[in-house]
Amino acid sequence: VQLVESGGGLVQAGGSLRLSCAASGSTFSINYMAWYRQVPGKQRELVAAIRSGGSIPNYADFVKGRFTIDRDDAKNTMYLQMNSLKPDDTAVYYCNAQVWADTGIRILDYWGKGTLVTVSS
Repeated sequence: VQLVESGGGLVQAGGSLRLSCAASGSTFSINYMAWYRQVPGKQRELVAAIRSGGSIPNYADFVKGRFTIDRDDAKNTMYLQMNSLKPDDTAVYYCNAQVWADTGIRILDYWGKGTLVTVSS
């Protein structure tokens, strides 16, 4: 599976961006997708995640009410709509896709190369 992010850029505080993650390859096996972000010198952190089958997404507390994750399985694409952006949201945003077995064991884990989001004050 290959993941390619797009949509990052420079935006002023209070603005919006929409990130996309296009998946290709054996996408039929993916049952969990997520957005992470990372600032230099800090650990990568989960932003939002969504499972296949229309389950309710989960969000990190610091983005609740501002960001929305969704996926279009027909297009093999996941999105992250980011509103009311803050300078603290500045980071490289990574797309993540996982394959989990019914036993609850994670089998495979894929990452994109990331897209930079910069929010100016």
